[in-house]
Amino acid sequence: MDCTAEPPSAAISPVAGAPSKVPRLPTKEVSKLKISSEKGQPQGSESDSSRPVTPVVKSKKRINVVEEYSKGHKARETLNLVVVGHVDAGKSTLMGHLLYALGQVNERTIRKFERDAEKIGKGSFAYAWVLDETEEERSRGVTMDVATNSFTTKHRRFTLLDAPGHRDFVPNMISGASRADVAILVVDASTGEFEAGFDGNGQTREHAILIRSLGVKQLVVAINKLDMADWSEDRFSEITSRLLEFLTGCGYLKADVRFVPVSGLKGINLVRRVGVTDLPALAAWWHDDGTGDASDAAGPCLVDLLDTFSVPERPVDKPFRLAVTDFFRSGTAGSANSVSVSGCIAQGNIQIGEQIVLVPGGERGVVKAIDVDFVSEEWAVAGDSVVLMIQDVDIQNLSIGSVVCSVLHPPIQAALRFEAQLVVFDPPVPITNGFPALLHIQSLNVPASVHKIIEVVDQRTGEVTKRRPRHIRKGATARVEITTDTPVCLELFKDSKDLGRVMLRKAGETIAAGIVTALYSK
Repeated sequence: MDCTAEPPSAAISPVAGAPSKVPRLPTKEVSKLKISSEKGQPQGSESDSSRPVTPVVKSKKRINVVEEYSKGHKARETLNLVVVGHVDAGKSTLMGHLLYALGQVNERTIRKFERDAEKIGKGSFAYAWVLDETEEERSRGVTMDVATNSFTTKHRRFTLLDAPGHRDFVPNMISGASRADVAILVVDASTGEFEAGFDGNGQTREHAILIRSLGVKQLVVAINKLDMADWSEDRFSEITSRLLEFLTGCGYLKADVRFVPVSGLKGINLVRRVGVTDLPALAAWWHDDGTGDASDAAGPCLVDLLDTFSVPERPVDKPFRLAVTDFFRSGTAGSANSVSVSGCIAQGNIQIGEQIVLVPGGERGVVKAIDVDFVSEEWAVAGDSVVLMIQDVDIQNLSIGSVVCSVLHPPIQAALRFEAQLVVFDPPVPITNGFPALLHIQSLNVPASVHKIIEVVDQRTGEVTKRRPRHIRKGATARVEITTDTPVCLELFKDSKDLGRVMLRKAGETIAAGIVTALYSK
């Protein structure tokens, strides 16, 4: 069975993202932005003097953003990359070491992390601290929220979203994954650890299903800690064969899934290929596709595979939409009425001086500054991770899940009732009329209920197999009417693949995912 069970008429496709413009250069600072997406209804802080202040960049005249984007975006493509996997698979350590190896973290910082980690008996967590910044995350040794960073490779520029692996923080993981184009799934090759994450209630399975349901199609599977298995080819083959069968059953194409053996802690096969003289145990069998002879060239490293990701089409000419993932009061001089909002642009483009409207609420403001991946810019497009400084907006009228729209186009609709085509996974009890659940859309999660089951459809043909059924069984695809307690900003899936995807969770489990097919005004 296809775990994503994509409706045949609207296949789940990658979340929108956008390449950066030619003038954008990678910052060498270790700048990170924590995305706030706690369970329930998160609130933005009214003041936060510790946040980085983005200087205002004045735009001389209105820019034809679509034209500028078309001219220069091919110089270096940008992808939003989410890192997922079971708790303790080594995700943060792997990516922290990758950032260090790429020069995004200096030697002095790493040595300080090593000393501080040793003091609390967690010496092996030094690289994880590059992304795990809070005292609670470091003391517990568990990623709790989504950390954002950026790095560049030979052919790509990436916005990194490091997602938590613990099942208690799946809502935060969904918040990060909803903004991703591509993903790294990290699994622990240690004896018994892969099985713990993949079998039973492990997060390896759930994360793979979630990111596929959110539109991620391209995946690199990092077989981490293979050094603990003496770089065994048999162990690598065992894990890859089990995962590939599962992933293709979830809707991934075999050609879009790549595997790579790595050691995040030791930094092996991350940015440099391993030769026979470096590590004979790995080089003896890990090599480029060819005859299979050990004399072949060394096999690809993690960065090599990241460079093979293709970039999806960016909807830069559609009406501007930015789903708010965090917000805070701006701290620059003369910005008493300014608020900064962060998120990934779902579609369209924005520039300094443009007037915006907030939904829900309808409050209007003006964009005074734009920060793209920690660099000040005059404009931004779909897929850019941004911080917008907006003037003349009251912070009290903002919340996680608000959507920033341009006044040049009709704004997004905030609905209390809508229709969706859902794929049901494995709910604890059958879904019936009135079934309560938690609705997830981007970083927002609100109480909702399946108000009415309209029909069950055949997943492959789209034909209706039963009208007005009493319940929806496991694995079924159904069209339902959903109601929420508070207005939720939504688009039809055919109009926006980012803002037209929804998920339902119940009792800590993801029970269904799908697409929005109709919106009701009342």
